[in-house]
Amino acid sequence: MSSVSTQSAEAIRHHYDVGDDFYRLWLDPTLSYSCAWRTGDESLEEAQEHKLRLHLEAAGARTRLLDVGCGWGGLLARAGVPAVGLTLSDAQAAYVRGLGFDVRLEDWRDHTPTEPYDGIVSIGAFEHFAGLGTDKVAVYREFFTRCRGWLTGGGALSLQTIAYAAMDPSEASSFMQQEVFPDAELPTLAEITAAAEGVLEITALSNGRLDYAWTCSEWARRLKARRAEARELVGAETVARYERYLTLSSVGFRMGRLALYRITLRPYGSRWGT
Repeated sequence: MSSVSTQSAEAIRHHYDVGDDFYRLWLDPTLSYSCAWRTGDESLEEAQEHKLRLHLEAAGARTRLLDVGCGWGGLLARAGVPAVGLTLSDAQAAYVRGLGFDVRLEDWRDHTPTEPYDGIVSIGAFEHFAGLGTDKVAVYREFFTRCRGWLTGGGALSLQTIAYAAMDPSEASSFMQQEVFPDAELPTLAEITAAAEGVLEITALSNGRLDYAWTCSEWARRLKARRAEARELVGAETVARYERYLTLSSVGFRMGRLALYRITLRPYGSRWGT
């Protein structure tokens, strides 16, 4: 594993290996720890199912799917085709393996497929790819280049990521970068499009920042409702840190300082929409 991968893995474990039981207190049953996709008055459970379904439809895998940053396996369980999940979290890998799915404890930089994929999904992982002070465009371009090489004709990458919007990266919260997601640096839309140029064609793009403001508010509400149980599991300090981070995130999305991009990308020249 490269030094970049090792650094990323340590940052991921800092956040995601707090404990499955803790996350079960306030996430939905799929343990989807990423923005839900809400079209009306759906509950968190319904909106998370909707999100997973729409990403699977966008990727369009008919024979084999890759989930980069598979979390606790909610997408793998609904793929409908043979699927491989990648994660850097030991706890998540153990959980997904216990469900009977093919999960690899490895960075995308180290992944070598045994067969091509005709659909790739990455939800909530892209924002962890580039660390502070790195050449973000170069990192993203390497990811897109690898995805292009892994995809068969007609395949698509369905990507969901948080990004900087009406704020400069220099204005990012030190609390978020040091205590919540160590070493993570969000992309901007310009960096994403620059990295994709000439590698993958963007065929769909939307901003679901208000969905994420609502999702974070729901998570915060659920965590506060079960605060006593959460403190028993992980301690008062950790619970306070999560409540603060969820509240700050909701405000950031609502104010437009943060964006939540959902992007479909395909290799140039592939046939789609016919």
